[in-house]
Amino acid sequence: MKPLKLLGLITVIITGFFLLYGVNDMPRWGDTNTPASVHVSPYYIQHSQADTDAPNFVSAVLADYRGFDTLFETTVIFCAGIACMMLLRKEEDA
Repeated sequence: MKPLKLLGLITVIITGFFLLYGVNDMPRWGDTNTPASVHVSPYYIQHSQADTDAPNFVSAVLADYRGFDTLFETTVIFCAGIACMMLLRKEEDA
């Protein structure tokens, strides 16, 4: 196995370990006492029409409240796709 591929494998294993370790800190699925369910969601539901004039609160959240977040999430997914394409290309293409 080439040293670069071994380094990549070790990086993936370590990253996977930390991701699985971090799952322990997440709240239970469907728990209604999480901060997002108790504080954030009621505000969006009650104030989205007055704050944004969007036709529904899903559009208000995605476009107005979290517009930059949605933009940067799309940018991160695009960059991850480009990185995967670069990592998975054949050696003779390089």
